[in-house]
Formats: sequence, structure tokens, C-alpha cells
Amino acid sequence: MSEATASPAIPEDIAKLSFEEALGQLETLVRQLEQGQVGLDDAIASYERGAALKRHCADKLRAAEERIEKITLNADGRPSATPTEIE
Repeated sequence: MSEATASPAIPEDIAKLSFEEALGQLETLVRQLEQGQVGLDDAIASYERGAALKRHCADKLRAAEERIEKITLNADGRPSATPTEIE
């Protein structure tokens, strides 16, 4: 992937957040932006932080999906776990 299309790194303070914490911060930012509670410079900074929070949440969800296993029965009727197929 070229640097022009690569996603910027997620800031360290966001990377430390749980999915729930990041989603809560994102919801707060969106609410403030929708209500017009911030000036232009602050709105731009909030938008950029929101984009990083969204990427972090998406990464956390993707990692969780990859860990989910599908339980199936094998030929002798015993359960076995196989990784799910992620689209």
C-alpha cells in the first residue's frame, strides 16, 4: 500500500481505549458537532479525532470477529471449533 493511501496511525491515547470507551467518545464528538457547539478549528480537530476513534472501533470489531469460532459437529458427532469466515 502506498503512503498516499495508507491510513494514518491511531494516536496512542486512542489506541489505549477499550471499544466501549472509544465509542462513547465518538458519540460525544458527533453530538457536539451536530449541535454546532464548537468553532471551526475545534470542529476540524474533533472530526480528525472522530475519524481515528472510528478506525480504532472498526479495528477492535475486526479483531473480535477473527476470534469468534464456529462450533460444528465433525464426522463422528463430536463438536469441533473452526474459525469463522470474515467477509
